[in-house]
This record gives sequence, C-alpha cells and structure tokens, in this order.
Amino acid sequence: MQFQFNSDSSVMGTENVADRIEAQVREKLARFEDRLTRVEVHVRDENGAKGGGDDKACMIEARIRGGKPIGVTAHAAKVDDAARKAASTIAQRLERHFGKAGKDNHAPRPDKVM
Repeated sequence: MQFQFNSDSSVMGTENVADRIEAQVREKLARFEDRLTRVEVHVRDENGAKGGGDDKACMIEARIRGGKPIGVTAHAAKVDDAARKAASTIAQRLERHFGKAGKDNHAPRPDKVM
C-alpha cells in the first residue's frame, strides 16, 4: 500500500506532522493493507492565519484494489485530531465495504429439519 501525504504551508509548521499522521493512519488501516493500493491524506488549514475552531481539515482517500476509492473528511481544532477522526471514519467505511462484499459468499442455508 502506497501512502501519499499532502498539506498546505500553514499546516507544515509543526514538527514531524507528516510522520505522525502517517503512523496514525497506517495503524488504523493495517488490517486492510493488502486490499488497498494507495492511501492519500490531504491536510489543510481552512482559515489560515485567522484561526478559529475546527478550522483544520483532513481528507483521506483509500483506493481499493479493483474497486472505487472511498473518501472522508474530518474537521477539528488540531491537525492530529482531524487526522484521527478521519482515520477512524475511513476504517469504519472500509469495514462496512468489505463486510458487505463478503456477504454474498456465505454457505447455503441447510434445509430445515422438523
């Protein structure tokens, strides 16, 4: 699974932000790693220098092997919190996606015995 991190200049002011967010996202998505080709993370500060609550955004797009990509966006006051929220949400979406995909492969129902 490839990992791509993108950010605007105002977010990169904190030390090791890319490494911290990559570690968070990889940990959350580890169980799906063999089913994903690439994960893209985009972080930005929507208000720039103006500040404000929940102005940091993190968008995560997971590209599923042989399928359509799934994307989510989360907002928070801090970049790490937005990334944590987005990682949790994308993990839930992938769990639902792969869970539904496996439902068609169930064993046939045995005949009822009375």
